[in-house]
Amino acid sequence: ARATARSPRDADAPPPPPPVSGRLHDLLGDALSRGPAAPALSDAGGIAWTYEDLAGAVEDAADGLASAGVAPGDRVLLLSENCAEMVSHLFAASRLGAWAVPVNARLTAAEVGRIADHARPRAMVATTAASPDALAHAERLGARPRGRVHLSTPFESAPDPEPDIAVVLYTTGTTGRPKAVLLTHANLRFAGAASAHVRGMGPGDVICGVLPTTHVFGLASMVTAGIAAGAAMRLLPRFDPAAVLAVLDGGATIFPAVPQMHAAIMRHARSLGRERLDGRLRYASSGAAPLDPAWKREAEAFYGVALQNGYGLTESTAGVATTSNAPGDPDTSCGPALEGVEIRTDGEEEGEILTRGPHVMRGYWRAPEETAAALRDGWLRTGDIGRIDEAGRLHVLGRLKELIIRGGFNVHPPEVEAALNDHPAVAMAAVVGRRREGGDEDVMAFVQPSSPVTEEELAAWARERLAGYKRPTRIILADALPAAPTGKILKHELLTAFADRL
Repeated sequence: ARATARSPRDADAPPPPPPVSGRLHDLLGDALSRGPAAPALSDAGGIAWTYEDLAGAVEDAADGLASAGVAPGDRVLLLSENCAEMVSHLFAASRLGAWAVPVNARLTAAEVGRIADHARPRAMVATTAASPDALAHAERLGARPRGRVHLSTPFESAPDPEPDIAVVLYTTGTTGRPKAVLLTHANLRFAGAASAHVRGMGPGDVICGVLPTTHVFGLASMVTAGIAAGAAMRLLPRFDPAAVLAVLDGGATIFPAVPQMHAAIMRHARSLGRERLDGRLRYASSGAAPLDPAWKREAEAFYGVALQNGYGLTESTAGVATTSNAPGDPDTSCGPALEGVEIRTDGEEEGEILTRGPHVMRGYWRAPEETAAALRDGWLRTGDIGRIDEAGRLHVLGRLKELIIRGGFNVHPPEVEAALNDHPAVAMAAVVGRRREGGDEDVMAFVQPSSPVTEEELAAWARERLAGYKRPTRIILADALPAAPTGKILKHELLTAFADRL
């Protein structure tokens, strides 16, 4: 290891969580024993469940899946947006020993079809009461209503003998071709315990649940962490700044999100003449994109708490590293490794980020060559470039495959993005390379403005802040950039989406 970090933490921090064991649904039993009448979750459809209510809903969902023929090792495809039924069926699949396959209902019919053909689920559950898109898929696939969901049995039972798998998550990846990430019960329980621990979560906390529960960030940092801590979740089916602000005003104490969400909430609040949040929020975090120092200060002033940053990926069950900074700390790193997690890079000063520990996936399902490439000698090769500073904090510099080579120099897209994001008229920026004849690459910047600005103004801004070889060759302004439901920009689609302007 050229540079290695194990997880230094403040000496006054609480002790690390104990080792986890058992299956995913056992978390619910633990929460029940602590307080059956405590609030567990509520959603936009009017459901408000205690932990006792949630346990009953899981039993009912398990009965429905069992009657559909679901057996251990079968797949249960959850075509969903955030709602109570998604959570109850996730834990019901665990009770039956089946593998849950969470899929965002906003995917197209073709995308859902590709996932279903690969997963061959014994049962498909569409949360039709919470999602018009789920209802459209259910009607197209001939699913029958069962309470607030629709249920179908698209494939014959074909159990997989691996007993430890809890969830299969299909990632978009940088190529757009989904890969099936196998996460075990131990992966998810560790991730939930680690996330709850670093936030100091417990009964009485309320999570603003707008991150999609069909993606690893929401699944691990909201659902699993919330139930592990005995906290309550307020689930929103999709991101809407006004709805999120109402939840934050209504008593939410924990708010995990991505930078684009935070920026939109602050813009909405300002449109109402508000410069600061009033509420009980005590922990806010950001992930899935780099932090800009000026924007971080702005967010902390709005929320009134420190904005913590973190790093993780689907293959690491979300969590790898996170900060525990005080308000106003200028640190924009991703922090040290979580307790029980190791990180290192394979270069002297910077290199590919590697991590190992109980958070690392079992592998890619039915893809032995891709699994072997990603998992070597017990380490997960993340495909991201980073460095570890003298304090053991991880700094993510970019994607290995996104590195731009221009004039013989390495250009890390996040550095260029940070410079552009620092402009007061920029809501978000994404930078990719475009190969040209001779093997060199152009630096292509795609910018979504928050207020009127010209390409010339942004080019002049970049000239003052970036070396010549790092400056964008082109700056494309757009009302919106292609993004996943999590808000993460889909960089592999940018050149195609804006081909008519290049």
